[in-house]
Amino acid sequence: MMFDLVLRGGDIADGTGAPLRAADVGITAGVITLLERGARVESPEVADVAGAVVAPGFIDVHTHSDAVTLLGEAADDLAHAAVLQGVTVEICGNCGFSMFPALPEHRAAMERETRGQYGGSVGISADFEEFAAAQRAVPRANHLAALAGHGTLRSAVLGHADRAATPGELATMCGLLDADLRAGAAGLSTGLIYTPGTYAGTDEVVALATVAARHGKPYVTHLRDEMSRVEEALAEAVEIARRSGAALHVSHHKTAGKYGWGRTERTVPRLAELRAQGMDVTCDVYPYTAGSTSLAAMLPPWANAGGVDALLARLADTGLRDDLRRAIDEGVPGWENTVGNGGWDRISIACAARHPQIEGRTIAEVASARGLDPVDLVAELLLAEGGEVTIISHSMREDDVRRVLTSPFTMIGSDGVPKPGHPHPRWAGTFPRVLGHYARDLGLLPVETAVHKMTGMAAARFGLAGRGVLRDGAHADLVVFDPDRIADRATFTEPLLPPDGVEMVIVAGQIVVTSGKVTRARPGRVLRT
Repeated sequence: MMFDLVLRGGDIADGTGAPLRAADVGITAGVITLLERGARVESPEVADVAGAVVAPGFIDVHTHSDAVTLLGEAADDLAHAAVLQGVTVEICGNCGFSMFPALPEHRAAMERETRGQYGGSVGISADFEEFAAAQRAVPRANHLAALAGHGTLRSAVLGHADRAATPGELATMCGLLDADLRAGAAGLSTGLIYTPGTYAGTDEVVALATVAARHGKPYVTHLRDEMSRVEEALAEAVEIARRSGAALHVSHHKTAGKYGWGRTERTVPRLAELRAQGMDVTCDVYPYTAGSTSLAAMLPPWANAGGVDALLARLADTGLRDDLRRAIDEGVPGWENTVGNGGWDRISIACAARHPQIEGRTIAEVASARGLDPVDLVAELLLAEGGEVTIISHSMREDDVRRVLTSPFTMIGSDGVPKPGHPHPRWAGTFPRVLGHYARDLGLLPVETAVHKMTGMAAARFGLAGRGVLRDGAHADLVVFDPDRIADRATFTEPLLPPDGVEMVIVAGQIVVTSGKVTRARPGRVLRT
């Protein structure tokens, strides 16, 4: 037998959750063949991977990496952080934000919004086909799949209007979604904490999820509340799935903030109960007790109505800042109040391009040093940065993270936000952290179970045919790692440090990472589901 590349001597974690087994792997024309250990083969390249685990390439089911390869060579470290930890497929378009679709009447305003979301002027696409073409124009090391974002659909049709969609507007949104799903988008995502998605009622989301169901694609949701009202928000997601017929996937499941801590003791059993009753429901998790999002999301929805420029106009009116303080202190019905559930001392600045000296410091710390009220600091910072500030919120508890991580229906997603500055270390460390810290060091789950959560389970959920499992004829997307050494090194101060123990990453049969370094190979493409 002749192969382009043979991996010899490793133990196979095949992505199904089955126990490790000894086998060699042959690769020809981007396709794998499993071989008996020591089988006689011919190949110009034979890699000795004795002592290592050979697994399907990891699938990051939750990223915000839609535009990172479009930011140019200056962002190469950001663009390659995922593949360096073994990720061969990134799924973007999460939390209701995607880079498509757009209609002409709102396209300019939407492109203004994308600068804050993605860290640069990268444009927005009319539809999935145009998005795929833009991605193809920039070589990438790994593959990209994309969800269609509800917030983007809403922006395309309504702009940032704080109101319900009319029947005609909703029909237009459904038509745009139908076309993008037919073209290959992987599902529908919502971010019901974020504007403009938060302005939509349940019925609007049901209508859109019904379109996803017709295509056999999932409804993927950042719940309307992950804090004090998390159980109510989960009930809404279940209602949407039941009424629409769509499979339900809960993004980065957590119960955050002091009023939410410990509620995974009820939400996780509820998800298990729904599955036992026959509902197709899954979730994902990242292995950290801190999240990351935009600073503007710390403000009530009315402050963000109309988009970034309208927000900045409100923040420039110092008289409105008392209203912001009152909203945070007292809450607003239906709003997930992150600051009210924790405090400004739990929120640090991740990316503020014009103020790099305050990145890594908390809002409370910077405000105190400047003699300012935190809301005044937030307003002045957003004004100075044109609204483009990313934060890290230390809002979760370790026992909740572990409870979600070890649930049998949970897969792994980084929720990485690859923007310049000091992004959350999850973008560079999520998968080695699960395998090293949680699986090996703490013994919370066997390595083959952890790999299943990162591969076969994820591929099945998002319709990635031929990926996620090592079997004859599967796509040759692979990762080779040392189970004794694999560990995350990324920290909040050095967030892009590559992991230890990831020895080789193969995409479409080509070696894209070896010995912790990215090669020149760029075989990644946009995947259609």
